[in-house]
Amino acid sequence: MTLTTFWFTVIAFLWTGYFVLEGFDFGVGALMPLLSRNEADRKQVIGTIGPVWDGNEVWLITAVGAMFAAFPAWYSGLLSSFYLPLFLIVAGLIVRGVGLEWRGKVSSRRELALCDAGIVTGSVLTAFLWGAIFGNLLYGTAFATILGGALSLTLAVLHGAVFVALKTTGPVRARARMAALLASVGAVPAAIAALSAIPADHGSAWMWAAALVAVSALAAGVALVWRRREGMAFTATATAIAATTAALFGALWPAPLPGLTVAEAASAPYTLTVLTWIGLIALPGVIAYQSWTYWVFRKRLTSAVSDISVH
Repeated sequence: MTLTTFWFTVIAFLWTGYFVLEGFDFGVGALMPLLSRNEADRKQVIGTIGPVWDGNEVWLITAVGAMFAAFPAWYSGLLSSFYLPLFLIVAGLIVRGVGLEWRGKVSSRRELALCDAGIVTGSVLTAFLWGAIFGNLLYGTAFATILGGALSLTLAVLHGAVFVALKTTGPVRARARMAALLASVGAVPAAIAALSAIPADHGSAWMWAAALVAVSALAAGVALVWRRREGMAFTATATAIAATTAALFGALWPAPLPGLTVAEAASAPYTLTVLTWIGLIALPGVIAYQSWTYWVFRKRLTSAVSDISVH
């Protein structure tokens, strides 16, 4: 494996981690008003992502940083081609982050409502736009753009609903299970439509396998939610997102942008060598730290203890 191929694989892995982990963050934020009947419910829902949401965004920073260092032409081409939606994503992440941070520091109904609006708007907007960007990147049509956005948003909502069901008790858990079942009505057809097109256009056996794994995992996740097996259901939805991302980056190889191959976009061999040593040292530490964080905050939340800090 050449360093160019290695770093393309690393970047695909980093984006996969981001979509799997930040995906349920977006879903939780989007669903908060639907899963809550009072302030205690809202604290319970937000408490599920309170200790981890900012850590999940590290995957985005790392993925973008790796693209900038390893494939500067890809990075600059992507930024210039999708400047407006990427600007809106950054704005959505800022508004969402401010809402999550300030929510535990304000008390008036108006201020809480503004924070909630920021959380919901930032979550929905960002989840939709990531899929829209990659859909447009692959096919360049309005239909693919909308389908990609619909797929990423519905997957995030389904993934987030399963996560809330996994992490809570009582009425919120019951509502989250129902929300997951309703979200699957949109997520499964969108996944079938989008994922069948990718391998059909690229003719790769392993991409057909990735698409089959993604759709099968989604179906299994819905069945497991119905049977109240939230832990296994979350594993299934995470697998579906990972397989979808694998198919996506498989379609981007070896030309991540029209007219630009990975080899042409890559940095010099010396730069890639230095990056490899840095990555081999830093990446295991990031994974270990996040694994420890999820282990520490692994228990379910009740309304009595759900006012956990966002940190």
